[in-house]
Amino acid sequence: MDIKVHSEAPAFRGLQWSGRTDRGKVRPNNEDAFLGLQFDDREVHHLGASGEALAGQHHFAFAVSDGMGGARAGEHASRIAVQKITALLPRFHLRSSSVSETEAAEVMGELFIQIHEALSHLGRSYHECSGMEATLSLCWFTPWRMFFGHVGDSRIYHLPAAAQAIRQLSDDDTHVGWLLRNGRINEREARTHPQRNVLQKALGAGNQFVTPQIGAVTYESGDLFLLCSDGLVEGLYDSHLAEFLRSPGSGRFGANLAHLLVEESLERNGRDNTTALVIRVI
Repeated sequence: MDIKVHSEAPAFRGLQWSGRTDRGKVRPNNEDAFLGLQFDDREVHHLGASGEALAGQHHFAFAVSDGMGGARAGEHASRIAVQKITALLPRFHLRSSSVSETEAAEVMGELFIQIHEALSHLGRSYHECSGMEATLSLCWFTPWRMFFGHVGDSRIYHLPAAAQAIRQLSDDDTHVGWLLRNGRINEREARTHPQRNVLQKALGAGNQFVTPQIGAVTYESGDLFLLCSDGLVEGLYDSHLAEFLRSPGSGRFGANLAHLLVEESLERNGRDNTTALVIRVI
């Protein structure tokens, strides 16, 4: 599987990030999880909920997962998904800072297969894990490109430095998402559709095969990326996301943008677990 990348961009100096997750106003536990990693061919570092790091020869990975299942199976599913990234992705790190489209596609494909098989195995082996499944949205930053992999209805957005409009990179794996992408309904109708949360694809839950969406973008200093669970966009339209990311002070990244997004979404809705992870290229 090849990834199409439209143009080259200068190597990045580093990244700033902020993350926040909240169980919301209704649900008794939080089935969302997020992850930040910095790694090279020798070691892996877990990143805090917010911070800044220079690139050097390091690669970075950020992910959001939303788990589902009876009892606390969903909570375990999302954590297993992000833990598997920690264990598996650094193994694929190449000593060269350049990663080809084909290499990245193979890595992403294998990573998602292994996570899917791990969740499926647990679901078959333990009654309390029956029906365990998870979404996963993953961004892998190399010195030249950001590669991404996605399954489910968590989302990956890109807001270029020179643009005002935000773009959703990931496709929601729902029928409602298909209707929206093909112009059959608008964003407002999608948000109120009775089947908006019915997944057609997820990791685990006895699905025999799961093929992730895989892609890549180039970037430049000032670009912003947002990973989020579906709970965040229950309360915020795409235009609201762009507005908050472009708000005064965000250029200095002095405010925790993920915290602001989650708090605003909870204020407007709050019925679901809500997670945001914001990354700025510096």
